Amino acid sequence: MEIGLNSVRALERPWAQAVRQDSTLLRQISNAIEGPFHLIHPDSFAANLESFQTILKQRNVSGHVYFGKKANKAGAWLREVAKLDGSVDVASVPEFVHALANGICGSNIGVTGAAKSDDLLWLSCRHKATVAIDALDELERAISIAKYSVPLQILLRVLPPHAPNSRFGLNQADLDTALKRCAESREYVIMNGYSFHLDGYAVAPRAELALALIDRCLEARKQGFPSAAISIGGGFACHYIDEQDWHSFLEAMDPSQFHAGKTFNHFYPYYQSPTGAAMLDAVLQSPATTGTLASRLADAQIQLYLEPGRALLDGAGMTVFPVQGYKQNDKHGIVTVAGISMSLSEQWKNSEFLPAPFLVQHGEARPQNPVSAAIGGSSCMEYDVLTWRKINFPAPPRYGDHIIYPNTAGYQMDKNESEFHQLALPRKIVVTEDNERFTWRIDR
Repeated sequence: MEIGLNSVRALERPWAQAVRQDSTLLRQISNAIEGPFHLIHPDSFAANLESFQTILKQRNVSGHVYFGKKANKAGAWLREVAKLDGSVDVASVPEFVHALANGICGSNIGVTGAAKSDDLLWLSCRHKATVAIDALDELERAISIAKYSVPLQILLRVLPPHAPNSRFGLNQADLDTALKRCAESREYVIMNGYSFHLDGYAVAPRAELALALIDRCLEARKQGFPSAAISIGGGFACHYIDEQDWHSFLEAMDPSQFHAGKTFNHFYPYYQSPTGAAMLDAVLQSPATTGTLASRLADAQIQLYLEPGRALLDGAGMTVFPVQGYKQNDKHGIVTVAGISMSLSEQWKNSEFLPAPFLVQHGEARPQNPVSAAIGGSSCMEYDVLTWRKINFPAPPRYGDHIIYPNTAGYQMDKNESEFHQLALPRKIVVTEDNERFTWRIDR
């Protein structure tokens, strides 16, 4: 029997509700995997990607939606990107090769991140990928490598004006120098525009900087550069819970609600608005001196690139932990699950994953005596806790049950995973619907 928990209720897609209510399916997978596992749903990812692509078309803006691959390394997403003629953003040689192996054309690969290796720049040249240049020395290496290949498409990454201490991006002096070097090396590098990435999830700063970069692109064209693209990076918002639950949680939050009186300084904003493709639409419809950002891009014939990661994975995955044990302390219980918190928790942000998990009860019926409990991993470390918050369970969890964390595809599955204790990393299981039944396979 499956029971939902209402501490901070997770927003779920229909597929997710159906899968977690299919105890036979969960037991089949659990028997084969023998440990925690992640369920991923490519159809939800594809729907998210199409929603972004649709907004670009509706606003008459040419461009590319790049899946920010760092958000989840499953191969199944890449096949959906290829089917929809989407693009992928990578930051390493293995990510680049994985994208190629799953059918992504090199011209649909964007390369971002910190200083790139020579091997990554070489691959980018050979496969006609677009590279966001982050520093002058990186530009020099790119020019040298391109001399023995084909011209490299580049964007110049701009240091955000409101983040002068960021370690990413070129300041004004470096931009001027970079343009000069691009002019001197036209046969080796093609300066096709500018890129940036902003922290946070606000609409206005993205629109403002994009508008400013349109003017930069037009100025660069006077110097003979194509300068036909602007990348506004990632940071597209998601909401995991409804607005009332979010505000109620923040207002009522108290250390007594957490195991060991744990406190946190911040949480990911689990409710936000606008989100996903609606946020992109808000950016595009932001007012300009004349018209909107969308109309200015169209008039200037400048493409818009964007790199959603988490927002393309919203609603597309969940994580399942087998219960290994339960014990009762003086005032609350502790559930121990197979696996460790690094396969899910927000420890990497010194925070807590707030959408409440679900308990799926297996085996013989038991008395439904409610308990509250935190959820810990199976390592010997005191801090190995998946959920410090005391979750209200309808009955004491027991060995063989499952605890399901909803909506974990965006970063939660990959960001902090570890083989501590020589425990295998959780496998990713692709679930698809066939004649109103779910089938599954291990992700490649």
